[in-house]
Amino acid sequence: MPVDPYILLMLATVGFAALLPARGVAASTVEGASTGAIALLFFLYGTRLSTREAVDGLKHWRLHLTVLVCTFVLFPLLGLAARGLVPVLLTDPLYQGLLFLTLVPSTIQSSIAFTSIARGNVPAAICAGSFSSLLGIVITPLLAASLLGGDTGGFAAGSVLEIVLQLLVPFVAGQLLRRWIGGFVTRHKKALGLLDRGSILLVVYAAFSEGMAHGIWSRISPAELAGLLVVEAVLLAVLLSVTWYGAKALRFDREDRIAIQFAGSKKSLAAGLPMASVLFGPQAALAVVPLMLFHQMQLMVCAVIAKRRSRDPLPPLTPQPPAAATRTAVGTATRSR
Repeated sequence: MPVDPYILLMLATVGFAALLPARGVAASTVEGASTGAIALLFFLYGTRLSTREAVDGLKHWRLHLTVLVCTFVLFPLLGLAARGLVPVLLTDPLYQGLLFLTLVPSTIQSSIAFTSIARGNVPAAICAGSFSSLLGIVITPLLAASLLGGDTGGFAAGSVLEIVLQLLVPFVAGQLLRRWIGGFVTRHKKALGLLDRGSILLVVYAAFSEGMAHGIWSRISPAELAGLLVVEAVLLAVLLSVTWYGAKALRFDREDRIAIQFAGSKKSLAAGLPMASVLFGPQAALAVVPLMLFHQMQLMVCAVIAKRRSRDPLPPLTPQPPAAATRTAVGTATRSR
């Protein structure tokens, strides 16, 4: 049951923002740096996505389509259904954050890691997560526009343009320049990974600093957080069950079912935080609380599932019939002559 150290760093950043929020000129500086950090994040995402691997991955289109349906259709439908829990278990602001959580693309790194531990189809998990992240740059803002509307605190056509400029344009630039800088990015993967995480922490600090100026913590109580955790636990359980048993009903083999379960049941904190800061503005700090909690929950639960899947007995190899084996041997001997 691991606790992600990065989540602890985020919580420390939130605490720092609560104690020393950026104000005045410092707030403008932090906001500008956050905007640049978001653009840099998606530029690096573009440089890392191999176009050739993406094209090769399209050959397994049924698996990827299944993951995309879970991510961008089933998740949002469950998010809309959760509207009935307001105000019993959720306040309206927390519900908006929960609904936004259901619109975010799937994660890549943890899906690959858990699929590998469980002895699943790792290449499929890589492609599924990459496709989800790429399409999420376009699909998530469009879904937010249609499902959240004015509840995002001023979401409008200008926000769509801002998403394009901050996320899509840098991503495309990274893809175009990958031919020349892809090797550098690969060689310095560890250092650039730290840059990624530092950029996200800066985004968190900027969002919660702005949230402090608007008094967000006065709008949420421990009981409301407990209600949110219950709802998210049910949401995760439903997605884990549907992705596993649904993939079996669709006649995917064990390795593909593992990739579908881990890629189709998770949401990306790295992609969701920058998008929330653009879409929600001053309300971003409250909107990302459900996503941060869900991220930690999915890591803990999926780590346990992956360990159990790793102990599953692999299906035995189908023995070749004697007659077929004889024909194969004769054919081989004939070709050798």
